[in-house]
Amino acid sequence: MTWIAPEIDRTPEPYVGDERTMLEGWLDYHRQTLLLKCAGLTAEQLRTASVAPSGLTLLGLVRHLAEVEAWWFRENFAGEPVDYPYYTEDDPDADLDVSTADAEADFATYHRQVALARAAAVGRSLDETFREVGPKQRTFNLRWVYVHMIEEYARHNGHADLIRERIDGVVGE
Repeated sequence: MTWIAPEIDRTPEPYVGDERTMLEGWLDYHRQTLLLKCAGLTAEQLRTASVAPSGLTLLGLVRHLAEVEAWWFRENFAGEPVDYPYYTEDDPDADLDVSTADAEADFATYHRQVALARAAAVGRSLDETFREVGPKQRTFNLRWVYVHMIEEYARHNGHADLIRERIDGVVGE
């Protein structure tokens, strides 16, 4: 049986709320938008590249954003050790290489990383600061992580719109 990306009921973005409600709501809206762009496609379609010379695919975006969730919320903000499913020292862009990817497993990884990212932020202040992992050692707060993640998803959802349209003609709202 051929695996197909599940359909999704996207929750509308929040129209009214405090800062935390707005940040979490908009991030979830963008997370769901990415999944909406993938819904109903086979694993092979999810591995279809956008336009040459780019090798960007919907599945590559799902894999990439799973790792970005882990990097910002878990490793940087919460200080958790993270075993990245795709990244290697030899190939830091391995998340985008879907030539041998298992779409069903990659979607499960994405959902798991989103759940762990949510758990890392629960009950924590938006003003809580942390030092970035790595040589730059910049200081950020949790609020910045939410804003950055919304931006990251919004940019990649634009890519996803174009890739999906190329695959089967489905366009955004």
